Amino acid sequence: MDSHSQHNLLLTRRQLFGRASTGIGGAALGSLLEDDLCAKPRGQNDHPVDPRTGGLAELPHFGPKAKRVIYLFQSGAPSQIDLFDYKPMLRQFHGQELPDSVRQGQRITGMTSGQDSLPVASSIFKFNQHGQSGRWLSELLPHQGRIVDDVAYINTVHTDAINHDPAITFIQSGFQQPGRPSMGAWMSYGLGSENQNLPGFVVLVSQKNSLNNAQPLFSRLWGAGFLPSRYQGVRFRSSGDPVLYLSDPPGVNRKSRRRMLDSLAELNKMRSEAFSDPEIDTRIAQYEMAYRMQTSVPDLMDLSDEPDHIFDLYGPDSRKPGTFAANCLLARRLSERNVRFVQLFHRGWDQHNDLPRDITLQSKSTDQPSAALIHDLKQRGMLDDTLVIWGGEFGRTVYCQGELTATNYGRDHHPRCFTIWMAGGGVKPGVSIGETDDYCYNIVNDPVHIHDLQATVLHLMGIDHKKLTFKYQGRHFRLTDVHGNVVEQLLA
Repeated sequence: MDSHSQHNLLLTRRQLFGRASTGIGGAALGSLLEDDLCAKPRGQNDHPVDPRTGGLAELPHFGPKAKRVIYLFQSGAPSQIDLFDYKPMLRQFHGQELPDSVRQGQRITGMTSGQDSLPVASSIFKFNQHGQSGRWLSELLPHQGRIVDDVAYINTVHTDAINHDPAITFIQSGFQQPGRPSMGAWMSYGLGSENQNLPGFVVLVSQKNSLNNAQPLFSRLWGAGFLPSRYQGVRFRSSGDPVLYLSDPPGVNRKSRRRMLDSLAELNKMRSEAFSDPEIDTRIAQYEMAYRMQTSVPDLMDLSDEPDHIFDLYGPDSRKPGTFAANCLLARRLSERNVRFVQLFHRGWDQHNDLPRDITLQSKSTDQPSAALIHDLKQRGMLDDTLVIWGGEFGRTVYCQGELTATNYGRDHHPRCFTIWMAGGGVKPGVSIGETDDYCYNIVNDPVHIHDLQATVLHLMGIDHKKLTFKYQGRHFRLTDVHGNVVEQLLA
């Protein structure tokens, strides 16, 4: 044997796996690593299934305060300085350079790192106190001023990410990189659904009201990650069929569709038994869900049974499909039907310039519907067991991005502190948690990390965030990764 042939026999580990990944080698390698190549289907490990809900039989871990969640996600990051976190001292500092003792060498984005100056921009909007709690709110939020005693404000939320995509991914999935399940998917996986005719996780997207460009949204933000895809969010559209391909094609009636699905289910069941692939079981379940949704979804989307005073409560936009107001009304209807997790994404809060103009437009479109949702749930006796969350992915800087004038300014991304509010579902009403410094730049006391927020949401739903796990690639993953503490001050 010549030296060249001998050299070919001395394969490196990388070469071995590279060659084994093709042809029959791939099948052989797959049989050796079967448990680690893909996530095990639920029910085939230590997680028995509750046949009533389709969730885990061991959940909830303890008595839940909330049965469902409505998450009003404000994509782009609203300015806490101009809406929630009142800083009267900033008037004295307006136009002055942000002190080094405040910034403390903390990182800033590339959008302002090249500026010669970082001048402080106090809010041009007036703040007023509301309710028995005396909560300060911007004049941009007059309707929310009427619900402050039902709401808990967290002024000291902070995150690890400074740019939009990793920050939104982080607050939705507990990790900055794509690939992990969203919070709604975790909820669907753990608790299942109380309504077998609608998805357990529904997503509604409304368009921006600002004039500047809005940050894009990606379906992975409500995806299932490594969980079986049946737990991903189902996006409802505002025009045409709410869900694509829900209607029967021409010439196919309900009887024919039922017969076709039964035959298809038999074939899929055979494949599932042969390969134990959880995605085959997901396909069967999704076909059946789509069949049931042909009846349940049209009834859900038909708002003709809503009285005029309800439309008046949510505002004039509530009659326009696809608006934030209309989606808030739909969120209440979905919650009435026991959909476990409803998430609204409202774009347009990324105000690097022309902030006074655009935040006014955004607030006008969201203030009344947000307050109306709380009032509507409360008058129906649903607020006690429905958790409502309002907020974005990070905050905005106290210093101005671009030119600062008497009437105009912009704000850059600020992960160090921002405000999120929560209401109902076991949350202590009428409280404010945490304090930031006079510049609204650093946290003074009671910091709340994103993982703390996620742990608290799961806790209110009766879930111990450390115990809701899923084994994937040899590791037990959870929403809060290896972090997170329940925010006890939030609990009623």
